[in-house]
Amino acid sequence: MQKMSETQLKELEQDLDAIRNEVLADLGERDARYIRKVVRLHRTLEVGGRVLMPFGFIPPVFAAATLALGLSKIIENMEIGHNVMHGQYDWMNDPSLNSQTYEWDTVCTSDSWRRTHNYEHHTYTNIIGKDRDYGYAVLRLSDDVKWHPGHLLQFINYILLTVLFQWGVGVHELESERIRRREISLKSKLPFLRDFFRKGGRQAFKDYVFFPLLTFPVAPIVLAGNIGANLIRNLWSSTVIFCGHFTQDAETFTEEECVGESKGHWYLRQLTGSSNFTGGNWVHLLSGHLSYQIEHHVFPDIPAHRYREMSPRVQAVCEKHGIRYNTDTFARQYWTVLKRIGRFSLPDRVRRRVEAQPA
Repeated sequence: MQKMSETQLKELEQDLDAIRNEVLADLGERDARYIRKVVRLHRTLEVGGRVLMPFGFIPPVFAAATLALGLSKIIENMEIGHNVMHGQYDWMNDPSLNSQTYEWDTVCTSDSWRRTHNYEHHTYTNIIGKDRDYGYAVLRLSDDVKWHPGHLLQFINYILLTVLFQWGVGVHELESERIRRREISLKSKLPFLRDFFRKGGRQAFKDYVFFPLLTFPVAPIVLAGNIGANLIRNLWSSTVIFCGHFTQDAETFTEEECVGESKGHWYLRQLTGSSNFTGGNWVHLLSGHLSYQIEHHVFPDIPAHRYREMSPRVQAVCEKHGIRYNTDTFARQYWTVLKRIGRFSLPDRVRRRVEAQPA
């Protein structure tokens, strides 16, 4: 991590606090209109996809229905659910957009997400041993994790994680790696497992039983479309999240260097441990504005659609303090993610030889 004096860290804190406070003071009807418009878009896509799906025996209709349902799930998870549960719209006092009661369309319970993501990940971002989102306990992405032969297969783990992403996120709080090491007992996780199976069962029943049976003569078509929609959501959401955290230049941190950190130090860790990617309006919407992952990690409770206008000011603060602002095209960021997964799947001596070769 970049070394900064306490005076410099305090100045960084003041600069970023000033941006945050100014935007907070400006929140109002524009933001309320925005999120309600997005909710309407999500519902329109979902209803459209569900209505069209029984006519999926016509190939173009099947493709349109599956895509519409997949996009509705992406928007609900990324731009609505994730951001609402960060408290970005609590100021509206709208019960349907309350961070503590919102339940989203995925197998992970909202309570589990708030514990593992809002608290654990955003507090301990990229601290190896504290932030279990870094690699999701199945990927080796830094030297901090000791290499073993199983890592040679981590591209298979990566593919499985992306395809089954909602289920991987859903069981994340199980901490299976700690159970294997006998640091915790499976019995201690029984309350979590009860909630997970209850929520996961409801989701599976809805998509794979209820809606297909509702259209029984064409049930296999509806089932295939629902599977396809969930796959679209899983592939996109996992890729967006990986591009925000696992790029080549996203830094990791040790527990020791973060002991007793100040707010300025926390800001510095968010700035250097996150990555942005560029794209058009639809990319920002479908990513839940996590295309501005740096701004999200610095200001997690600010409505995410504001990040685009905040980004130039954050970049200016980074330039002022000599901090690298990690942004690039979506394709290039994703390519560095794949390279990082590939490099750290190799034994250390082989990886170092590969890294020493000219680009």
